[in-house]
Amino acid sequence: MQQLLDGVFLGSIYSLFAIGFTLVFGVLDRLNLAHAAVFTAAALIGIEIVERLDISIWLTIPIVLVVGAVLGLIIERVAFRPLEKHHDAHFGGLISSIALGSIFIALLQSRYGAGTQRFPAGSFPETQFKLFGATVSLLQFIILIISVTLMVILAWVVTSSKLGRGMRTIAENPHAAAVLGMNVHRISSLTFAISSALGAVAGVLFALNVNSAQLGMGHAIELKGLAVIIVGGMGSLPGAMIGGLILGIAEVFAVNYIGSSWRDMVAFGLLFLILVLRPQGLFGKRKVREV
Repeated sequence: MQQLLDGVFLGSIYSLFAIGFTLVFGVLDRLNLAHAAVFTAAALIGIEIVERLDISIWLTIPIVLVVGAVLGLIIERVAFRPLEKHHDAHFGGLISSIALGSIFIALLQSRYGAGTQRFPAGSFPETQFKLFGATVSLLQFIILIISVTLMVILAWVVTSSKLGRGMRTIAENPHAAAVLGMNVHRISSLTFAISSALGAVAGVLFALNVNSAQLGMGHAIELKGLAVIIVGGMGSLPGAMIGGLILGIAEVFAVNYIGSSWRDMVAFGLLFLILVLRPQGLFGKRKVREV
C-alpha cells in the first residue's frame, strides 16, 4: 500500500504534465517540445520566488501558473504561428519548439547555473499521517489534490465551456472553424497558455516532491510524457491521466522491488507491453484505413 500510494502521488504529477502536453497535440495537432523547458523554468523560478521574495509556496504556485501561461503564449507566437501557412508546418513547428526550448534552458543556465537548486528549509510542512496503513506526508496529499483539481477543471473547460467547444471545433477542422467566425488564433493562443500553465505547475510540484530542481529535469519527464500520451491514446485527456498514474506506480514498484537502476526500463517496458496489446492506446480509437 505504501508503494501504491507513493506511485499515485508521483503519477499525478506525470499526468498533469502529460495532459498539458496532449492538450496542444490533441487540439492543434502540434507537438510542442518546448513543454519540458517550461516545466524546468517553473521549478527554478518557483524556488527563487520562495527563497528571495520569502513568499509562501502556496502563493508561489498560482504565480508560477501565470508565468507558465505567459511562456505558452510566447511559444505559440514565436515557434508555431510564423510557420502555420507552410506546407510542413507540423515538422517545422516541432523543430522550432526544440530551438526555443533550448533558448529557454540557456537563459535559465545563465541565471541559475548548472547546479541543483532546492527550496529553503521550512518552505512546506513536514506533517505526516497514516492512510490505509501507509505513511503519507501532508505535502504529498496536497500535491495530489492540486493535480486532480487542475485536471478536473481542464476536463470541464474542454467538454463544457465555450472555449472548449472552440477547441474541439478546431481539432476537427480549423478551416471550417474560421469560416464559422471563430478566432482560431485566439483559441490557439489560449490552448498553448493553458497547456504551459499546467506544465509549469507540474514542474513546481515535482520539485516540491523531490525537493530539488536542475536544468536537465525536463528532458527525462519529456520522454515519459511522450510515452504517456501515446499509451493513453494520442490526444486523449483521460488517457494521459491514466497513463501518468500507470507510469508513476510502475516506477515506484520498480525502485522498491528491483532497484533504482531498473526504474525506467520496467516503467517503459510496461508501457511498451500496453502498446503491443493495444496499439491505439488505452483510450485511443483504432484507425481504419480507407480504400
